[in-house]
Amino acid sequence: MDLFMKQNIKDRVKGSAKEAAGKMKQAAGRAVKNPRMEDEGRVQKMKGKAQRKVGEVEKVAGV
Repeated sequence: MDLFMKQNIKDRVKGSAKEAAGKMKQAAGRAVKNPRMEDEGRVQKMKGKAQRKVGEVEKVAGV
């Protein structure tokens, strides 16, 4: 299926997964009072959001 999946769909799915993982990592860092883990989660969440947005733009642009 990977061969047939459009790049914009891949970016949206992977971005959403990264965003969710980042949210969990951020919450875990907050729960155990680990600011570094919390920051890593925040960064991961932002990277995922950016990747998801790229997929959305590609969809609109028809790429």
